[in-house]
Amino acid sequence: MSTQRNILVTGSSRGIGKAILEALKGHSAVGHSTRGAEGLLAADLDTPGAAESLWRQALERLGGRIDILVNNAGIFEAAPVDLPSADWVAQWERTMRVNLTASAELSRLAVLHFREEGGGRIVNVSSRAAYRGDSPQHWHYAASKAGMIGMTKSIARGYAAENILAFAVCPGFTASEMIDDYMSSRGGQQILADIPLGRVATAAEVAETVRWLAVDAPASATGAVIDVNGASYVR
Repeated sequence: MSTQRNILVTGSSRGIGKAILEALKGHSAVGHSTRGAEGLLAADLDTPGAAESLWRQALERLGGRIDILVNNAGIFEAAPVDLPSADWVAQWERTMRVNLTASAELSRLAVLHFREEGGGRIVNVSSRAAYRGDSPQHWHYAASKAGMIGMTKSIARGYAAENILAFAVCPGFTASEMIDDYMSSRGGQQILADIPLGRVATAAEVAETVRWLAVDAPASATGAVIDVNGASYVR
């Protein structure tokens, strides 16, 4: 069993985030959702200042020290190109703020905190879309997830000497509430035909990957990106 760590996991009310909290039992892990409830910290990451407020709440809940940050919170909302311009831009900006900007704000606060504590780890939950792109309705989603990869690698390269490590996980389609409607609209069989494994990943599989990077992966693996997509996209 790994040494007990203090961990903040964003976006943990359901799906992958909820599974991550479950996988981290035995550690002092605190979760987050937009509205809170069931012991989760509340913060609407679409609101300026919410990320910093969440960080402060987590520090208070965890006794003033955070060892690991898991940026999992994200949205997947369509923005067809034929939307009115203002609506399309608003959806782009909302997706970037929730998926990328809030993660960057939290990562910055984590780096500053880890410097004082002698090190720490950041695990970013990105997507295969970061590398292969997504549908015509989801440019913004793919761009936000690609941004997470660039941020992860920059943190890994910039702060490894200070024992601040960064990793990313890139799931494909994952069995969770977030993609049920999307799979129905795209056709479930068509999606499965694109996955050599023959099934979508489970939230537990992604969560176990996150858990390993967060608490057990060797320091020399910093900067690594692990795909969990059934070989539907290989690099």
